[in-house]
Amino acid sequence: MKFTRFAVLAVASAAAAFAQLPTTKVLTVEVAQAIATESMLKCRADGYKVTVLVVDAGNKMKAFVRDDGAMPATIDIARMKANSVILFGRASGPPPNAPANAPIPPPILPDTINFQGGMPIQAGGQTIGVVAVSGAPGGDKDAVCANFALNKLADKLK
Repeated sequence: MKFTRFAVLAVASAAAAFAQLPTTKVLTVEVAQAIATESMLKCRADGYKVTVLVVDAGNKMKAFVRDDGAMPATIDIARMKANSVILFGRASGPPPNAPANAPIPPPILPDTINFQGGMPIQAGGQTIGVVAVSGAPGGDKDAVCANFALNKLADKLK
């Protein structure tokens, strides 16, 4: 009889432990819009007309802004940068071990691009989305605008 009660308690305890769901952070629309706006405003202050795309962890659009005068092609390039971050799990651009001033290799997957300017959005150690900036004269400048917004809104990404 004691064994039966112990077994019931053990099963009940295990079931309760497994019933808890993992906690997942979510990129809210308010934070996504703030990241897009701050990225664009930073680039605008630096004299660049850009497009900013923010997607969630499922690569679905959460926020989008195209500054007055940004070239239409920046829309597609921002999308390809976001795809690259989602697929490779790191900032867009050449691999981190690529030599300085090496030619930019062609993308290895369709709808990706090896230009800088796509940054993962992290919260609590989880990637909850991507900010992709396109339109500055060089991906390194796009990345500066994206990082500026992420740093400015870091308190909202905890």
